[in-house]
Amino acid sequence: MNSPVTISFKDIEPKEKVRTMVEERCDALREEFPETTRFEIILSIDGDNHTAHGHVTGNSTEVAGHAEAPRLRQAADKLLDSLERQLRKIHDKKIFGQRREAQRASERRRGG
Repeated sequence: MNSPVTISFKDIEPKEKVRTMVEERCDALREEFPETTRFEIILSIDGDNHTAHGHVTGNSTEVAGHAEAPRLRQAADKLLDSLERQLRKIHDKKIFGQRREAQRASERRRGG
């Protein structure tokens, strides 16, 4: 079975501390947002900056992001923060949408 977290280092030497941090954060996001099934993270260097690209997929969920920073770990952190915000927005929309629909159905049953 493929790992739910794939981390690639493009044109740079792999950094195990960064890999571990990214894996831990992705695992935490998978716990918080169980609808996610796969995280793909690509870390690279672009001129003087480091870039991080990410793609998250899951049940009715697909988000992508990009971040740039002078240091590799900063770029990875910024990317994961962005992905977390997007996942939270989708998750909250689903949860609160279901609650609103249930409330409307309850009001219709009561005749209100």
